[in-house]
Amino acid sequence: MALFTRAPKAEPILGQNRVVAHILAFLTWIIGLVFFFPLFWLTLNGFKEESVANASPVLIFDPTLDRFTDVTEATNLLSFGEAFANSFWTVVISTLFVMLLAVPAAYALAIRPMRMWRDVLFFFISTKFLPIVGAIMPIWIIARDLDLLGTRTVLIVLYTGMNLPLAVWMLRSFFAEVPKELIEAAQIDGCSLMGQIRQVILPIVAPGLAATALLCVIFAWNEFFLAVQLNPTGASTIPVWVNSQQKFQGQFLAQLSAASVLATFPVVIAGWIAQKRMIRGLAMGAIK
Repeated sequence: MALFTRAPKAEPILGQNRVVAHILAFLTWIIGLVFFFPLFWLTLNGFKEESVANASPVLIFDPTLDRFTDVTEATNLLSFGEAFANSFWTVVISTLFVMLLAVPAAYALAIRPMRMWRDVLFFFISTKFLPIVGAIMPIWIIARDLDLLGTRTVLIVLYTGMNLPLAVWMLRSFFAEVPKELIEAAQIDGCSLMGQIRQVILPIVAPGLAATALLCVIFAWNEFFLAVQLNPTGASTIPVWVNSQQKFQGQFLAQLSAASVLATFPVVIAGWIAQKRMIRGLAMGAIK
């Protein structure tokens, strides 16, 4: 009997792994294209004439910017510039408030957890249990009594409360991944609490901060129900402006598509700019 036996060749196994990897990559591309196709077709319709957009689907046509001009230069109750300014300031200010409130809360729950911290997290997420349609009437009455209807202020307050539980939960998981040894080393070196947060913790969780902030921006930018109920005309946002492009005199698919493209363009640009940090942030905690 031979003392040594020849190990089986690894080439077949490696070949099978490559085949599986190519198949998974192909399926991923197919799924990605399926999800991307509606946005692609929406963008194409925005560059078409109304007759072409409402006819049978075509990929070859003479592009035009007339539909974008129509929606941006419309003189109805709500203009694109006003809606964009309302959405921009509402989203930016509410996101800043969310991050300013969520960072210390997440730090306290992750780095220095109190007693019954799980109950605190449950309280935060329990605020999302009630459908917003069930609370719109008391919210509307309070906004009316405070003379906040038709203002950006009411949306800033509501969007802050809407995104704060999500931000606390996400940031808490990111802060929990910070090695305790680094914090202890900073304490031994005499670093203050603010110095620990600013010099040690925040640089590590920066991708998580970017991911959380971007999700808050997306949710606030796309929110429609509160905006249309509380600010139908005075300080309406981009989603309300897109809805105002619907006409009852006929089908204006190209014009509505152009308005939708303009509404999604800022969020797409923000996601493209923050994609690296967002991917890193969403991947934090996946592998230990």
